[in-house]
Amino acid sequence: MQEITRALISGEATEADIAALCLPESYRGVVVRKGDVTLFEGMSSADKDPRKSLRVEEVPVPELGPGEALVAVMAGSVNYNTVWSSIFEPLPTFGFLERYGRTSPLAARHDLPYHVLGSDLAGVVLRTGPGVNAWKPGDEVVAHCLSVELESADGHDDTMLDPAQRIWGFETNFGGLAEIALVKSNQLMPKPAHLTWEEAAAPGLVNSTAYRQLVSRNGAGMKQGDNVLIWGASGGLGSYATQLALAGGANPICVVSSPRKAEICRRMGAEAVIDRSAENYRFWSDEHTQDPREWKRFGARIRELTGGEDPDIVFEHPGRETFGASVYVTRKGGTIVTCASTSGFTHEFDNRYLWMNLKRIVGTHFANYREAWEANRLIAKGKIHPTLSKTYRLEDTGQAAYDVHRNLHQGKVGVLALAPEEGLGVRDHELRARHQEAIDRFRVPGAEPATAT
Repeated sequence: MQEITRALISGEATEADIAALCLPESYRGVVVRKGDVTLFEGMSSADKDPRKSLRVEEVPVPELGPGEALVAVMAGSVNYNTVWSSIFEPLPTFGFLERYGRTSPLAARHDLPYHVLGSDLAGVVLRTGPGVNAWKPGDEVVAHCLSVELESADGHDDTMLDPAQRIWGFETNFGGLAEIALVKSNQLMPKPAHLTWEEAAAPGLVNSTAYRQLVSRNGAGMKQGDNVLIWGASGGLGSYATQLALAGGANPICVVSSPRKAEICRRMGAEAVIDRSAENYRFWSDEHTQDPREWKRFGARIRELTGGEDPDIVFEHPGRETFGASVYVTRKGGTIVTCASTSGFTHEFDNRYLWMNLKRIVGTHFANYREAWEANRLIAKGKIHPTLSKTYRLEDTGQAAYDVHRNLHQGKVGVLALAPEEGLGVRDHELRARHQEAIDRFRVPGAEPATAT
């Protein structure tokens, strides 16, 4: 791995140089173990600690199949699916790997007693399998996390509808929180040249998810002038939804949980911000009962910020805690677009406010290749910016996942894999200089901004 790292860091290695590098027999990856799935039995979700289940282990390099690529991972990032995997919720991910493994001899590689996690990466192509023509060794890439087989007609209009659609690094093995990752070649996209490795690794999953959820015709189909209520507007998903709303001429109403997060939204350009903690919204009077009076108080506050208008779109991802309020406050004929459900998967709402006011609930899940490509293109052009707040070493991924689980983070947290330090990998210094302030705005106090090296 040291020889590979030296070649990649030099910035001078050619395609032939990279292709000539010897692949190691093993690499380090962040894993959960099948033997640990009962580790947190009987504990509440909040008490489960990813630091106890996530391990960094040396694992064998997987066999490269047709249509696939092995990528040297310079950096990855933590998403909420990493947290779910680490606490074995809603189900241990080994069930996904077992089912995938039964589909073909090649897929059987994924069914192992360990699961290498991670659904984002920025890195360099090391090898490509038979049938890969668009990518070659030495290409600097990011990867989106949609893994599809496309053997069914169902997926050819929208690949997210492929019956064999899976999320790489969550429902497949060999993910991006590692020194080497195995991906399908149609997961690859060009690395934005003005970003460091860790910055480029941060947007993939959440930016693509927010793009489909908010902008795409498969989601809310946002248009200019729309009022868009965004829960967790400074977080991993919400920070991209806020930027996409602003870039698309919409009016984001950003809901956050602290003054620090409210300030980040304002720095992104949002004017309508609600600090739900400061205003003490309590949508549930007890574990089983919602409080419609709080929905109404929340709706009145939104109208204060919009000149009397209700949201055209509600960007939903907290789920159980907020969904009743989301349905209530959406304007007549408006859209609640939902994914993730980080506060609970069982949603409860008063259907009278949905049915009698002709509102729609649209479910979305990640993005197809075209949507992910368009979302990455906006990053590459400097229209949307990474929301990286902090970077951890591979060895500290457990702490990174713990921080995300406890909502102690802003935006996204990155993980260095083969990159020995932050600040490496920038190719377009001029574009970076034009957007440096925006690139750094999520950095936590005291954290050094990445230098353009």
